[in-house]
Amino acid sequence: MKDFKYVYGPVPSRRMGLSIGISPIAKGHCNFSCIYCQLGRTRCMTNKREEFFNCNEIVEEFKTYLNDEIVFDVVTIVGEGEPTLYSNLGHLIKELKLITNKPIAVITNGALMSNSLVREELKNADIVLPSLDACDEEMFKKINRPYGNIKFDEIVEGLRAFSKEYNGQLWIETMIVKDINDNKEFFLNLEKLLNTISYHRLYINSPVRPPAESFVEQPSKESIKEAVSILGGISIDELVSEGFYSEIKDDYEAVMSIIKRHPMNQFEIKSFIEKRGNPNIREFFQRLDNDDNIEVINYKNYCTYRLK
Repeated sequence: MKDFKYVYGPVPSRRMGLSIGISPIAKGHCNFSCIYCQLGRTRCMTNKREEFFNCNEIVEEFKTYLNDEIVFDVVTIVGEGEPTLYSNLGHLIKELKLITNKPIAVITNGALMSNSLVREELKNADIVLPSLDACDEEMFKKINRPYGNIKFDEIVEGLRAFSKEYNGQLWIETMIVKDINDNKEFFLNLEKLLNTISYHRLYINSPVRPPAESFVEQPSKESIKEAVSILGGISIDELVSEGFYSEIKDDYEAVMSIIKRHPMNQFEIKSFIEKRGNPNIREFFQRLDNDDNIEVINYKNYCTYRLK
């Protein structure tokens, strides 16, 4: 079985169905260190764009991955860091579109929307999903904790410009955190800001997986309902996703390949290995719990597994 370095999945996306993920970024490289990040605190804060991996290698691996005729709905460039830090992103998107007729999506924190070259590269994607969790500089620093002198107003201005230039689907995502941006005042201010941007969908999200910081909590259902009502968004928490998939034959290696980029809770792992016909549930979890490479986090009264 070939060990895939850049391509993984399909993984369930509540927004897009079954997604094949592509990670063009070295582990932990990002220009934000968001308090809610499901991958934990950012290991390498940077705002320098680099060709972390050879673009042709990524494309060839994607071709090999598709040989097994995997069922999927979308190809998502996201990975283990901020994908717009990949300096060959525009070319990668174009090459992927030559291989598949499924939509190519890019999930981004939006930090480099102020860069006109990045905006030009993103125009090649079918769907772009930038985050917008704040409505001013103070809240931006509190939630997203940006690298260096990245400015909130510059990001918004870049997003605004991109929304007027882009012909694809622009889906904005806002993460709501309890006691930080889960109040009516924030929702009304964000509404004013969003009215200056031409977007197609707004997704309201909440930290359902273990966040980078222990003080981060999920907001009340009432707060999410209020956000949806004021902003006209879609609550991601109410969307249903498909199950996880891996073509790796060994169950343990399959789980390891998924949690490398996408944490799984105990129920997701149990369902995943049961579908693959593994009856040894208890032994499987004992092996996970004893693996020094795995971080087990008790969050919201259940365990979530992610790679250290």
